[in-house]
Amino acid sequence: MTEEERTKLKEIIQEHILKVEADIKELNELVKPVSLDASIGRISRMDAINNKSINEDALRKTQKRLQKLENIITIADTKEFGKCVRCGSEIPFGRLEFMPESRSCVKCARR
Repeated sequence: MTEEERTKLKEIIQEHILKVEADIKELNELVKPVSLDASIGRISRMDAINNKSINEDALRKTQKRLQKLENIITIADTKEFGKCVRCGSEIPFGRLEFMPESRSCVKCARR
């Protein structure tokens, strides 16, 4: 990986972190308890409860992704960055550009 690619990837990671943090903030609003005094019908309340559980799952996944992004930014200046943790080969730049938290190459990720 060239130094230019490394710099570009670090910028991409920072952008992803900012976006994921914004997503977490939005999801935190969506998972707030449904108030009993809200004037909604029984079916609407059931929909709200169902949506809340879907949003809670999305929140957990988004928080996990944020953790991975924060972990990967800490190793961005090391020689391990951009290398597959399983086989040690170089992870293609396109994959890292799309999923900067990737720690494995496509071949190993399929296993």
